[in-house]
Amino acid sequence: GRKRQNHRGMVWGKPKHQGINHLKFERNLQSVAEEKVGRKYGNLRVLNSYWINQDATMKYYEIILVDPSHQKIRNDSRINWICNPVHKHRECRGLTSAGRKSRGLRKSGHRANGIKGGSYRAAWLNRNNQKLKRYR
Repeated sequence: GRKRQNHRGMVWGKPKHQGINHLKFERNLQSVAEEKVGRKYGNLRVLNSYWINQDATMKYYEIILVDPSHQKIRNDSRINWICNPVHKHRECRGLTSAGRKSRGLRKSGHRANGIKGGSYRAAWLNRNNQKLKRYR
């Protein structure tokens, strides 16, 4: 992986944040590939992707793209949900299958306690906020 960008590797902070070399990229290569394709073809929507091949240095994925302005897509009730503006750049927001996996949303039940509410930040906020009724 890449090194953390700190001048001469010096961090003026607590030891927890002083790591320079052993940092790992948070997302998987599949979601990175989806994002690159989504940026290249801005008029298309990324539906999903799947692994096709890999060698010693590269992994190859096939990305399924959908044209939201095509009449066949707009008229097909099974896929025309992707034409709504809310689905623009799903791949950049971690809404595809590979993105959801890297966000940890594949778990369910008691194993998902850390990500209840959509993310670990949402779970933390729910746990650490006190909600009081106005009339109590």
